[in-house]
Amino acid sequence: MTDPIADMLTRIRNGLQARHDNVDIPASRLKVELARILEEEGYLAGYRQAEADGKPVLTVSLKYGPAGESVITSLERVSRPGYRVYVPSREIPKVLGGLGINVLSTSGGVMTGRDARRKGFGGEILCQVY
Repeated sequence: MTDPIADMLTRIRNGLQARHDNVDIPASRLKVELARILEEEGYLAGYRQAEADGKPVLTVSLKYGPAGESVITSLERVSRPGYRVYVPSREIPKVLGGLGINVLSTSGGVMTGRDARRKGFGGEILCQVY
């Protein structure tokens, strides 16, 4: 697998489309940070780390609205292995005029675009969610 972040986002999208409650993803520190941000922003119900067959697994609990609709409308990978997207703090784009979020990998850690702009960090745009 050449892009583990794209794999994680695809597993979440597929789980939402199939109306699953939980999705299991091979864990890494970056994926755990991404899940933490999505939970803090209200896009995921929760996440937990465990081990299965000696390998770390991240179990993500998906979140749905009162009528059963998905909370996440779109989950897109922005920076890919063949096309990295880096931006300075002043040029971090807003997603849907501020209604969505983008997640950046910065020198200060993984954070939302709003936090990166506030703290003055630029970095690589990993994904955008709305």
